[in-house]
Amino acid sequence: MDGMSDDTNPARRAARHVVTALALACVLTVPRAVGAQIAQPTAAQPTAAPPGNEALKQHEQELEAARASQRDAAEREKKLKADIAAIGEDRARLNKRLIDMASAVRMVETKIGETEARLKPLDARESRVRATLESRRGEIVEVLAALQRVGRRAPPALLVRPEDALQSLRSALLLGAVVPEMRARADLLVKDLTKLTELKTAIAAERDRLAADRDRLATDRAQLSALIDERQSRQTEAEKELDAEHRRATALAREADNLQELIAKMEADLRSAAKAAEAASRAPPAVNGKPNLAALKDPGRMTPAIAFAAARGLLALPVNGTKIREFGASNGAGGAAKGISIATRAGAQITTPCDGWVVYAGPFRSYGQLLILNAGGGYHVLLAGMDRISVNIGQFVLTGEPVATMGTTSQVAALLATAPEQPVLYIEFRKDGTPIDSRPWWASGEGEKVRG
Repeated sequence: MDGMSDDTNPARRAARHVVTALALACVLTVPRAVGAQIAQPTAAQPTAAPPGNEALKQHEQELEAARASQRDAAEREKKLKADIAAIGEDRARLNKRLIDMASAVRMVETKIGETEARLKPLDARESRVRATLESRRGEIVEVLAALQRVGRRAPPALLVRPEDALQSLRSALLLGAVVPEMRARADLLVKDLTKLTELKTAIAAERDRLAADRDRLATDRAQLSALIDERQSRQTEAEKELDAEHRRATALAREADNLQELIAKMEADLRSAAKAAEAASRAPPAVNGKPNLAALKDPGRMTPAIAFAAARGLLALPVNGTKIREFGASNGAGGAAKGISIATRAGAQITTPCDGWVVYAGPFRSYGQLLILNAGGGYHVLLAGMDRISVNIGQFVLTGEPVATMGTTSQVAALLATAPEQPVLYIEFRKDGTPIDSRPWWASGEGEKVRG
């Protein structure tokens, strides 16, 4: 019937539905966006190169943006130097800034990890939807072509070319069977494409958030590095004396066969470590097992705020990451692990879990970079596997203070088989020279952790 509209013609309505769906399916040919980006032009519509004046203008805009970025960086550096200068010789204020900035860095590291965790299932779902659509592309295009032929061409002359009429009859019979099915498939396709669009939007938002957090992390790390440099420049020992102590510590480390011997040599033979050990011996003992948490708020303290024995269930792990080995588990060499191991992000910030004096800081045998704190009361805390340590032997450090950063791969030889391509921090607690299970000391919840 000539006056029949598209809305009452099943073949044309199905064809239009499938055309709409296939138009949306072009999403499959567009490169994935990283962040919120504008879709690239297709090959059928090439983008002409901008005229000379426009290209020059674009270049000038990019250059001005780069200059603005440099000015912002210079302003931030200038402000940071001014802030450090304003702190003057106030050790408490500098310590507070260090602890606050280290906490901010670790918080951003946590947010980045959470965002990356959310992106993984989103990316997997997007891949599954894309694969489903791709597998149906040929089938949909084939039937669409038949629908278009019937919808756009006039009926053939039956007596002039009977073979055309036969082909039309066969097509009609085919379409009578497939049109209802194609409508259902088109509905499913539209549903999948809608899901794909929503996933791409969610992924773009997460990637934007990830990029912003990474920019903030870079800025915060730069500020933290400047504060650490300022802290270390204010150590009371002269630079020449520090160099001599460092050489002496290296020599003693070469002579020591194990950690217990290393600690003993440091605290007996190295002047700065001996002073730290003596100060640790005067640390306040636990009183009725009840820690005075208010003392942790004093960033100018020179002795532990609470006794290490009284800090059970209160300490925060020194790094963000995932535990891959517990105390007492198999160490992969036929023995039992004497500490815990945490897989971390590359470049992760290490903070002190407790107050204490540094009695060793440097490389030691198969442990990579090793940091040993005397926490008083016969307790020592060992951290190993870092890439760079930022404190000196003899220095008193506060809970939550930044002391080291991780590298990009595992530095502890005993853990290479467990995490060969990931940095791993090894943590060991010792009481009177004997390794002990650190689990009773770690806080189970965020609100229970002690902070400087």
